[in-house]
Amino acid sequence: MHMPALTQHRNRSCCSIQRTFVGAGDVTSRTLAKKIAELILTKKGSDILLMDLRKLSAPADFFVLCSADSDTQVKAIADAVRKGTEEWGAHLWHAEGFKALSWVLLDYVDVVVHVFHRDSRGFYALERLWGDAVLTNVEDSTNGAVFTPVKVGIKARSAPTKKKAQSSKRNEEVSH
Repeated sequence: MHMPALTQHRNRSCCSIQRTFVGAGDVTSRTLAKKIAELILTKKGSDILLMDLRKLSAPADFFVLCSADSDTQVKAIADAVRKGTEEWGAHLWHAEGFKALSWVLLDYVDVVVHVFHRDSRGFYALERLWGDAVLTNVEDSTNGAVFTPVKVGIKARSAPTKKKAQSSKRNEEVSH
């Protein structure tokens, strides 16, 4: 599987959380990410997740991830996002993955969209790779998109449990 590159040089302005998105008027990166999620819903994208990376050393402020059930749906979602963001005046900096259609990446510098074929998403597991990000699920409802913060016990998982601490102590005693 081909993995889109995220390490290319970017011309990013100062890392202010309230930075406005270049080319889209007064739209912040958070607002752009939410609008992109709404576009994904128009093509029935599933498992939509906003990953807020602003407090991490990351290549963007937000990742928007979604899954699709077929190559055709991957392309339809990516095309809808490109067309919609173009209409808003948001400039696409880089795109790739349109040949294989297992993972299409749309890079708007501060917001990076990842449209995955369902099988590829689990393989790359960006949610685990960027596990410290603040996550928001996006779902469709009769009133429009519903944004629900995800409560993840990342901090709790990283702290050693009493049982793990005792096991570590025994291992230290054995090694001395």
